[in-house]
Amino acid sequence: MPAVFVHGNPETAAVWDLLLAELASSRSDLVCLSPPGFGAPLPDGFGATRADYRDWLIGELEAFGEPVDLVGHDLGGGHVVNVVLSRPELVRSWVSDSLGMYDPGYEWHELARRWRTPGDGEADVAARFGGTAEARTAVLVRRGMGRGVAGRVAAGQGEAMGRAVLAVYRSAGEPGLGLPLERAAARPGLAIVATADHVAGTEAQRRRAAGRAGARVAVLDGLGHWWMTHEPARAAAVLTEFWATLG
Repeated sequence: MPAVFVHGNPETAAVWDLLLAELASSRSDLVCLSPPGFGAPLPDGFGATRADYRDWLIGELEAFGEPVDLVGHDLGGGHVVNVVLSRPELVRSWVSDSLGMYDPGYEWHELARRWRTPGDGEADVAARFGGTAEARTAVLVRRGMGRGVAGRVAAGQGEAMGRAVLAVYRSAGEPGLGLPLERAAARPGLAIVATADHVAGTEAQRRRAAGRAGARVAVLDGLGHWWMTHEPARAAAVLTEFWATLG
């Protein structure tokens, strides 16, 4: 039974490297899936909407032929939740650090508001994903990504990622509204709450959403948005302990 990892924005699968190295001693079935535009080609005709990414992930999971342990970060955490709500039979369990965005009180963070604004968004992604890999690395480190993986992630950023960012954020609608999150309880879930993550909503918002989804809560005290790049051993222990309860 594979453990499948789905990253978010503005990332590539390299964001998981340190965590997967920690998990490799206990699991040999670790798989990373890169959403189109985020470390993988952005095909012609792919709309890069939230629904498109949900359908993409469903197709990838169907190919395994068995339920998986699904782990998502940032936008990837949203893709995970959307799949569990639509096709719960594809997963044995799910993990997300993004549940706060489904709380009615959640508000888009400053960058998301910029990306959703015509003109401002285009200017931001042109600056953010242009320039040298060294400059992009510096931006990621300044925003909180561990230096050990930031260079690898920056190497995979580019114009296609910028287009995908604008499309997915502009397709998202208002956060926290209309999602039947209670249906996620059909499969065992874990909400990761990194207390210094100021992108995913407040701790209270994440806990409320986890309660609605029937998910357990694992607190990573003091860690920020890119928790897996700073204390991968602690993150690996949280996942391993959760999977051990599944039988």
